[in-house]
Amino acid sequence: MKLSVLANLYGSKPLDEALSILSGLGVHTIEIGGGGYPGKDHCNPAELLADEAKYNEFVATLKKYDTEICAIACHGNAVHPNKEIAAQFDADFRNAVLLAEKLGVDTIVTFSGCPGSDPDAKLPSWVTCPWPDEFLTTLEYQWNEVLIPYWKEAAAFAKAHNVPHIAFEMHPGFCVYNAETLLKLRAAVGDVIGANLDPSHLIWQGADIPAVVRALGPAIYHVHAKDTKIDPYNTGVNGVLDCKHYGDEIHRSWIFRTVGYGHDESFWRDFVSNLRLVGYDRVLSIEHEDSLMTIDEGLSKAVEVLNRVMIKEEKPCGMRWA
Repeated sequence: MKLSVLANLYGSKPLDEALSILSGLGVHTIEIGGGGYPGKDHCNPAELLADEAKYNEFVATLKKYDTEICAIACHGNAVHPNKEIAAQFDADFRNAVLLAEKLGVDTIVTFSGCPGSDPDAKLPSWVTCPWPDEFLTTLEYQWNEVLIPYWKEAAAFAKAHNVPHIAFEMHPGFCVYNAETLLKLRAAVGDVIGANLDPSHLIWQGADIPAVVRALGPAIYHVHAKDTKIDPYNTGVNGVLDCKHYGDEIHRSWIFRTVGYGHDESFWRDFVSNLRLVGYDRVLSIEHEDSLMTIDEGLSKAVEVLNRVMIKEEKPCGMRWA
């Protein structure tokens, strides 16, 4: 496994400066924002595809710091009921695929998206329960009329451009939010679809992370290293569904934490061990969203923990004691 960072945490800095900081921490693999919610601060695929000089400068900066790109992140909602919004996210996805092809990057990280409740809806509608019956009607429309048709075509586009992995972050608010929904879409679309396994969003839903790893197995194409701390007092009163602002930490049922501050190292050791058991040997990509720490401190602490728990050497081919 290799250590990576979702580099948009330093989006306010030039790419050269961001890579200087990351290489100083011993990180030479990055997941780079290329559209959608992660933004295009360091990498605007449309510009890099249209301007060879800018593309060459971009590649030269990566080489300067001996840095490789493991994935392009363009999390978005390309099935948004607002056609203009959907079109922008779709364009970002396709430009990211084309740039990935040119760079030789094999993975795009994104969201499944969430359509509206019906063809006339203006906003996305995330269904969380089967009753009243209108919710099941909504799911039928979202999956069979919008989500599956869109991703069948988008996956074919990615595959045609030599990008075999579309890694969905399983995120509440979107149709793919857990292992079951990820595998459902993968079964309908094909194995271009896989998971970006970010444990932080699954922890607060109550999932057992090693069990999720075992269930997804070869469908895991990318991994985010981000932790979540569940507040036992607030959750004890209100449960885990929480729409309070992320900045209202003391009143929330849970908050995102840097690696090691939601769960101890034994959790992360078990996590990487189970990843190895199912054959995952790609990257752990740190996504810093800890509102209690500065970026520099949160990132450095995550790097320290992961460097201790990661299994970096290849799986042994023989066991001398057996």
